[in-house]
Amino acid sequence: MTWETVIGLETHVELATKTKIFCSCTTAFGGEANTHCCPVCTGMPGTLPVLNESVLEFAVKAGLALNGDITRFCRFDRKNYFYPDLPKAYQISQLYLPIVRDGRVPIRTPSGLEKVIRIHELHMEEDAGKLVHDPWLDQTKCDYNRCGVPLIEIVTEPDFRSAEEVVAYLEKLRSTLQYLGVSDCKMQEGSLRCDVNLSVRPAGSEELGTRTEMKNLNSFKAISRSIAYETRRQIELIEEGKRVIQETRRWDDNKDATFAMRSKENAQDYRYFPEPDIPPLELSEEYLDHLRAGLPEMAEEKMTRYQADYGLPEYDTQMLTGQKALADFFESTVALGADPKQAANWIMGQVLGQLSARGLEAKDMKLSPRTLVHLIELVRTGKLNRNTAVKVFEAVFADDGDVDGYVKAHGLEQVSDPGAVAGAVEAAFAANPQSVADFHSGKEKAFGFLVGQVMRQLKGRADPKAVNEAVRKKLDEAKCGLDK
Repeated sequence: MTWETVIGLETHVELATKTKIFCSCTTAFGGEANTHCCPVCTGMPGTLPVLNESVLEFAVKAGLALNGDITRFCRFDRKNYFYPDLPKAYQISQLYLPIVRDGRVPIRTPSGLEKVIRIHELHMEEDAGKLVHDPWLDQTKCDYNRCGVPLIEIVTEPDFRSAEEVVAYLEKLRSTLQYLGVSDCKMQEGSLRCDVNLSVRPAGSEELGTRTEMKNLNSFKAISRSIAYETRRQIELIEEGKRVIQETRRWDDNKDATFAMRSKENAQDYRYFPEPDIPPLELSEEYLDHLRAGLPEMAEEKMTRYQADYGLPEYDTQMLTGQKALADFFESTVALGADPKQAANWIMGQVLGQLSARGLEAKDMKLSPRTLVHLIELVRTGKLNRNTAVKVFEAVFADDGDVDGYVKAHGLEQVSDPGAVAGAVEAAFAANPQSVADFHSGKEKAFGFLVGQVMRQLKGRADPKAVNEAVRKKLDEAKCGLDK
């Protein structure tokens, strides 16, 4: 039997506000345990929450960018449950009147599939704390620094049919939120984490199977592997005549498997009721128009502009706009005078290569556009050849080092004296007469060998084009001598 996977996502996104959703505590990542909290975010008796206006603004911007319908009249609700990471035993969230409904996110997968993912809702809520387990002492400690950090939760319809579609959506979502400036979406810090609801059904069936929920996945790799594993597990259970149990499961990266956490056969009663300490919100059309007018240029718009203004191919524009910080870097480089195509080539090749090797994102790199522009100019004017410039780039990348100082200290400036090149060619020919003879007998590879020998004598500092021309000229002269 052929099976179809059906997936829906719940994505939690920490907003990039300086303070928490209902108090003035910092949202900075890290810090000593329980130093970023106060009586409000830990729910001490007699305290009252006050909504951070930036949280509302960021949530509305996200809703607009995701093509959602903004709820003009919305409110917060109280979700009651007891767990050690929630000191006040309830979470302020939105159930009945979320800020956004019915969004639409178009995606395109690497294999070329295009589809629209429907957003069921987007709502605001506060984050819970974190439990830290010490295996040596066999103790679990509570860190409440994260309590009250503002979140938006984005809930999709069950529109995904593969891990590839899920990752394409999350990449599009991350890019959108970063362009808006509403979140840094650092998955390694938990700023973007995902719950995956997954079930399987016979291909062609309209009835949904029993789903499981995999909690708090925080990397694309883990998401892809967990979907593959859970799909296989459910199919094997059904084919063995067993049933899938509706439950929450935990993904273990080391064991490459999911494990049951708790059953969800009966939904927990959270006893939702309207939050009594926060008044409802009524959004005016003027307020929404103001935020709509302030939305920045998004990735798709930049792609279109780069193709029209700079003549870049679609592939280049996709790479350059994948991260907002990378697009900003490209635009600054061009604004400083670099040729757009040269700038794109260096960014897609050397910049992305170094970022990948160092495990960095574009917004974290120290290299300045001015440094890259200077390197590109040194190559254009013949003071450095491309290969040497790449070595200089790698040397200065980490700390935005002094290009000219490095070139001078290591004697890397390109040999442009025709006499020096001619002398190196003479020496290479004299030392390798067999290679010269091989070339004249039809062995084209000998040409490359001779060029390499000249470059070696000049310590890689010569213009490859000039060396090629000099070697070719010398070979032609030698051939004329043989013909006579």
